[in-house]
Amino acid sequence: MTASGSGGPQDQWPSRERLAELVLRPTLHRNTFEGWQHYRLTRGQLLPPPQLTPKQWAMLPVDRRFDYDMFRRLTNVNLPLQQTPMAAKVTRLIKRRLHGNALKMDDPTLAGVMVSGFGHYGKTATVSAVCAAFEDSWLQLHDFLNPAAVPGTADLHAPVVYVSTPVTATPKSTCLAILRFFRADMRASATLPRLVQLVADTLRDHGVRALVLDDINRLRMHRADDQDVLDLIRALMSLGVTLILTGVNIPGTGLLREAKWSAKQQQWVLPSLESTRVNGLEPTQTEHRFELVEMDRFRYTTSEQINAFLQHLHGIEIHLRLLNAKPGMLTEGTMPEYLMRRTNGVVGLLSRLIEDGCQEAMDSGREVLDEGTLDEIVIRRDDSQLAPEEVDPAPLAATSEPTRRRRGRNTVFDDHGPAPAAGSAG
Repeated sequence: MTASGSGGPQDQWPSRERLAELVLRPTLHRNTFEGWQHYRLTRGQLLPPPQLTPKQWAMLPVDRRFDYDMFRRLTNVNLPLQQTPMAAKVTRLIKRRLHGNALKMDDPTLAGVMVSGFGHYGKTATVSAVCAAFEDSWLQLHDFLNPAAVPGTADLHAPVVYVSTPVTATPKSTCLAILRFFRADMRASATLPRLVQLVADTLRDHGVRALVLDDINRLRMHRADDQDVLDLIRALMSLGVTLILTGVNIPGTGLLREAKWSAKQQQWVLPSLESTRVNGLEPTQTEHRFELVEMDRFRYTTSEQINAFLQHLHGIEIHLRLLNAKPGMLTEGTMPEYLMRRTNGVVGLLSRLIEDGCQEAMDSGREVLDEGTLDEIVIRRDDSQLAPEEVDPAPLAATSEPTRRRRGRNTVFDDHGPAPAAGSAG
């Protein structure tokens, strides 16, 4: 995103017309095919402008000075995604699962992944990045053609589908959310069996290998509709698709029987089922089919943890563009401890603090990030940003609604996948 030319520093960043395109570009959400492809093809392409000193900035023509400041703002509020130790753990698991499942031939049910974590921990960004990289490699492997294309059709090839779990989800609304990713036409009066069959056909025809369901924490197992959605999710796993579920505090939703975080074992531990003790039954299908991984925050105790945090700060520092910035602006002196204290090591809060601090530094004319500048930035830090072992689980149990008696339902799917739709295609 840099303009060519050799007439001076002002030729090393985009023209005003190009900047206008970047700033005023329409927002495309990832839960549509067009939005996901835009994200996949443009991620990581924003390159910072050259670093100028105050003297060099003052020598620019007034109009190019304005352009440079606008491009600096654009750069400072779009921090690069970095591979933190926490994200690396999630990336390795998802990458292993995606590539392994994509090469399976006769497995009737593919294992999935659940990515849990508290707010601003970087779950969606990490999952999106690894899935986009998988799609890049899968498309290159098949010369950008759908190996499962139906003869005589021209279906879009979409190895990855990204969908947000609907608010107050039902099996119907979940099916519609998946179909809307492709902007598929469907009748408002379509029955649930018909919608399930349409989803199965759509995933097959478009060569889908991975289905990301974000905000899965919207499911609460005391609601009958949500239990039906979980049945639907398990059915989708039999369609040759790897399911990746992301959400805030997934163990607290009941999807995994209220798992507890063990500080001693540093992992989620499932309590024993009464039926297991009495009848010797195995754990639930959900536990068998999904592997749960936790997105953590930065720690600042061991030398390894401190070095990881400093490396992350250095990656941010070299990306920022402030006129009075100097090497070590974020990594030297007491700044690392200050940033850890302000954000508790939460990646999202750290990004917000630095992004807002850069805007304050430019507006005030200080053009540098220091503790005085950052003290003027207010960010909220409450229990939602604490690590799992720091959260008292009692309030969850106290505020959850009592389990309601399951209502009767006309189930259209079972452990072997969706049942065939009745009637002809309509």
